[in-house]
Amino acid sequence: MRSLSDTLERLARLKSLGREQTEAPSHLEALESFGSNPGALAAKVYVPSLLPKHPALVVVLHGCTQTASGYDHGTGWSKLAERHGFVVLLPEQVRANNGNLCFNWFLPGDTHRGQGEAHSIRQMIEAVVSRHGIDPSRIYVSGLSAGGAMANTMLATYPEVFAGGAIVAGLPYGVAATVPEAFDRMRGHGLPAPSALQSRLRAASTHQGPWPTISVWQGTEDKTVAEANAQAIVDQWRAVHEAGSRPDLKEKIDGQSKTVWKDAGGRQAIEYFSIAGMGHGTPIDSRLDDENAAPYLLDVGISSTLHSAKSWGLLREGVEPLRAKSDGTKRASASSEKAKEPEGIQQIIENALRMAGLMR
Repeated sequence: MRSLSDTLERLARLKSLGREQTEAPSHLEALESFGSNPGALAAKVYVPSLLPKHPALVVVLHGCTQTASGYDHGTGWSKLAERHGFVVLLPEQVRANNGNLCFNWFLPGDTHRGQGEAHSIRQMIEAVVSRHGIDPSRIYVSGLSAGGAMANTMLATYPEVFAGGAIVAGLPYGVAATVPEAFDRMRGHGLPAPSALQSRLRAASTHQGPWPTISVWQGTEDKTVAEANAQAIVDQWRAVHEAGSRPDLKEKIDGQSKTVWKDAGGRQAIEYFSIAGMGHGTPIDSRLDDENAAPYLLDVGISSTLHSAKSWGLLREGVEPLRAKSDGTKRASASSEKAKEPEGIQQIIENALRMAGLMR
């Protein structure tokens, strides 16, 4: 059996590989002095060169093996913010907290209101709101995988803070408390019934509403986070929005399936984008000059960034998306990333954890 130190060294090499694959030159700035930071997180921020009065804020949470700047380079959030005049906050995990650079979405000490990583992110938001005059009614959160699960954690524990959120290949709130449970839930095993999911959401805060709108994005060929989690997220949020079990609308957007549940007032409260053939990652469209394919940033011809920003009312009228000068060249160069997730990474992580005795 390998020693724990050897296991951690192997994981560190894996993390380094993931970082090199997604890192890129960055124009983000470090966010300093934002509070007691009980979760010991880092953060980056992007403020557009022409900042309007009372701008919106989007909080963007990267996935495992990724960094804030690498994820931003792929999803194009800061470039979109520059043209449309909103601020982007990118919390960033550090190795001392999680060797795989995952946000600890499953640890109770990091996922309760006023505690750990969730509280650190809340402190970051408070600092950015204060420093840049953010409109408190226009704060949103988006995240991938572990970042998607942490985005759902923020929406559940601080629902009064957010007007909406986008959960990409994420998980419901409060479904795991250990590493083995986290992996089981990622596979879709042991997910609670809708009533239990809804109870855990209500218990996360004393909030009585209005509740943030929810957008769920999931690939049908995701081998890392099972598709069952997407429906479980929808089920978790239906009750607080007084939405029925049957959807109110189904339509095609950029060739993909979008399902909508409306609240009691007829507002589109929950939407679910099911991306046919996509593996584990954030759907991007490399025909947009802002977005770049990489591991877990998958070129499938639909941009979750652009659609989320549009649904949140962040796009200025008359400002069109930048198109790549040579669509064919850019899409060809990204073809190795299209739709597929990198093979073997989850298995390597699981094997290493088993060798260290951290999971069965």
